[in-house]
Amino acid sequence: MAEGFGADPERYDRTRPSYPEALVNRIVEARTQFDVVDVGCGTGIASRQFQAVGCTVLGVEPDPRMAEVARRRGLEVEASTFEAWDPSGRTFDAVVSGQTWHWLDAVAAAAKAAQALRPGGQLAVFWNAEIPPPEVLRAFGETYRRLLPDSLVARQWTTNALDGYTMLRRNAADGIRKAGAFGAPQEWRFDWQKSYSRDAWLDQLPTHGDHGQYPVATVEEVQAGIGAAIDAMGGSFTMGYATIGLNAVRTSA
Repeated sequence: MAEGFGADPERYDRTRPSYPEALVNRIVEARTQFDVVDVGCGTGIASRQFQAVGCTVLGVEPDPRMAEVARRRGLEVEASTFEAWDPSGRTFDAVVSGQTWHWLDAVAAAAKAAQALRPGGQLAVFWNAEIPPPEVLRAFGETYRRLLPDSLVARQWTTNALDGYTMLRRNAADGIRKAGAFGAPQEWRFDWQKSYSRDAWLDQLPTHGDHGQYPVATVEEVQAGIGAAIDAMGGSFTMGYATIGLNAVRTSA
């Protein structure tokens, strides 16, 4: 499933939401000469936000399709899984990961981050969790239960998405503690909203969940059902998001 995100990297880059400026600013804290490794950088969505505030960013990405888009957007990318990546003696001020840390071995990845960080450097991992309004959750959930009843995405639209991401954050915290090279992880949360037109939501829909594992005709039927639901809401809706994160500081030991 993780490999499916690179099936249409241009769509992924165009449609996936970025992260709150407050999150980026909290990590960087207006410091200059700030070197960042973006783990599983994908097409560089988070990387570009750190570049925009003056950071030097190196991406690490195993999917060559995603990495190629990131390079075209101006990001230096090294092709590797993070666990197998070799810092080659380089050290950085921050290791960040947006929407990807749960695909990694939590302990091995935290240990690799410790290897790449200077003492006092930060490991910051974060995810965007969708918090749809009740009418959106109900309408979209009904469509998925009808057309893809056994799918992961159907489960996502019938449960509290924030609970799942809270579990991912808990697993990440356990891995950081087991790595033994960081202070106590701090939990962060940033709430925000994004408005979507019918076309904008349908454009990004195939980049979520396990849509890519189903026949094109089935996904098109899902899109038609979701599109009709959005039309019934007046052609647009506002999605709530909670960006939840975890930050840990590399100790000097």
